[in-house]
Amino acid sequence: MVPFAGWSMPIQYKDSIMESTINCRENGSLFDVAHMCGLSLKGKDCVPFLEKLVVADVAGLAPGTGSLTVFTNEKGGAIDDSVITKVTDDHIYLVVNAGCRDKDLAHIEEHMKAFKAKGGDVSWHIYDERSLLALQGPLAAPTLQHLTKEDLSKMYFGEFRIIDINGSKCFLTRTGYTGEDGFEISVPSENAVDLAKAILEKSEGKVRLTGLGARDSLRLEAGLCLYGNDMEQHITPVEAGLTWAIGKRRRAEGGFLGAEVILKQIADGPAIRRVGLFSTGPPARSHSEIQNENGENIGEVTSGGFSPCLKKNIGMGYVKSGLHKAGTKVKIVIRGKTYEGSVTKMPFVPTKYYKP
Repeated sequence: MVPFAGWSMPIQYKDSIMESTINCRENGSLFDVAHMCGLSLKGKDCVPFLEKLVVADVAGLAPGTGSLTVFTNEKGGAIDDSVITKVTDDHIYLVVNAGCRDKDLAHIEEHMKAFKAKGGDVSWHIYDERSLLALQGPLAAPTLQHLTKEDLSKMYFGEFRIIDINGSKCFLTRTGYTGEDGFEISVPSENAVDLAKAILEKSEGKVRLTGLGARDSLRLEAGLCLYGNDMEQHITPVEAGLTWAIGKRRRAEGGFLGAEVILKQIADGPAIRRVGLFSTGPPARSHSEIQNENGENIGEVTSGGFSPCLKKNIGMGYVKSGLHKAGTKVKIVIRGKTYEGSVTKMPFVPTKYYKP
């Protein structure tokens, strides 16, 4: 167990990080992610309110669907990334990172007060009475299907439903942080342990409890950002390779914090870009220097590790634009020594999201 964002969290259970990572991709993993912060925004103006704070085209989402988005600051930097869902036109459900909870809630609240003072209709509820479980991997859907009457085969990646699971009212989103098919399940806290036990039991031992260690290697293999490593207050969504998450209408109209900076980067290209990396030697770690073949600094690693699935070192980081093309040879400095590396496309391991 380790301290994490004010919580005590498991790095691993009985299985090693290597075993857990591979088991998620072959069978399935259950993660206790109850430290993450779920909340709802309600009211007839909740969509225009949220659109002032995030880059997504929230108005354009069909009810019951969602998207990854980014909360931005006045300079276009990322305050946090979040999965948001439009439940109905007057109800949005979102989950923010535990480590960003205090600043995110303060930011939302500050803007909400100003919005309401001008007559806007929006209110919020923070789900401290609920817990969050993430069920990921090829056995996620067949296992969960045993515990609900809802037909999960008709629910696709990014979709959201409020349904009965194992006898309790749950918010179910077909999403995750591993690159595998799976679900995030918001469950009343008093039912969370029973639901976790039921999932493990129905999988006949194939879905295993999985800690933060494998969670990190799984998301890295899937090419997904970890806020605080690969995305921070000074990094824009464009630099982070998340331009796809900025809705077409938002690119045309702006209207979110830092829009001038972000829309200019979309038009002109950013100065730095997030890339995937292969490297030799020991695995690269956060803040390892990236050099070109002449030994000049071109950027730095933000996440790195050994990939249990590929059996080689992988990483991600930021390099100067123009040096971000797949196949570009680089050098990575680890503990004062230089090792050969190359820029590569992400994800490292193909994603298996359940799409129609």
